[in-house]
Amino acid sequence: MIAPADLFNLEGLTHAQLFDGLDQVWLALDRIQNLSAQLAERDGHTGRVLRVSFGEVMPITVVLHRGTVYEDNFCLLGGDPTKGGMCVELAGCKVYDAVVVHAGAAIMSDDIHLAPGVKVEPGALLKGPCHIGPGAEVRQGAYIRGAALVGAGCVVGHATELKNAAMLDGAKAGHFAYLGDSILGRDCNLGAGTKLANLKIVDRPHRLVVGEQTHVVQRRKFGAIMGDGCETGCNSVTNPGVILGRRCMVAPCVSVAGGYYKPRAIIR
Repeated sequence: MIAPADLFNLEGLTHAQLFDGLDQVWLALDRIQNLSAQLAERDGHTGRVLRVSFGEVMPITVVLHRGTVYEDNFCLLGGDPTKGGMCVELAGCKVYDAVVVHAGAAIMSDDIHLAPGVKVEPGALLKGPCHIGPGAEVRQGAYIRGAALVGAGCVVGHATELKNAAMLDGAKAGHFAYLGDSILGRDCNLGAGTKLANLKIVDRPHRLVVGEQTHVVQRRKFGAIMGDGCETGCNSVTNPGVILGRRCMVAPCVSVAGGYYKPRAIIR
């Protein structure tokens, strides 16, 4: 079996409940939609407090801090949100747990939660349900299509698209990436142009050989599940149905065949 604990450190994980009771990690893909909606409901609907018509871009930059929306009387002092260093001055006090949504970002529905310390840059487009964890950065041109869980300190980068995907704490997809029906473990890093393909051209089951066991997975959409600390080189592609053990490395421009790869594998 390939259990979540084989791939991820679940202790203290922002979205650990995604894996509760599972002994096959790919079953978590069926939970992302509902869990993202439940967490947005539990933790608060950011979209409801931004006072924009859903589908329109933000006309001005706003700051959210402890239940209050600031449309003026603030100063953005910079800093890296993923390291807890994004500083905003409110009423003469410096705070590091404010949410900043820049003018030009599009909030397309109300079932979206932005945790303290999140920054959403101009041109990003967010659809719900999605739950963005503390200190995450959603960069210019990012496209979150819905059913998304983004953990603490993650980066959803320029021209990166998420669809039915989870990024666990510290994962980064900084530039031109596609994550469809996929899960990135803690501190994974996708090189620029990485694509996690999720749809086979020929509709056949996925076969995962793990030791002496063969798992047949009947999923039409199945991208990649990457264990903690995995890295991909620029312009690499994982074919549908890839599972990478912890700390695997994929060389640039490589096409990774579907299947299971042992921890620390180097794929060239």
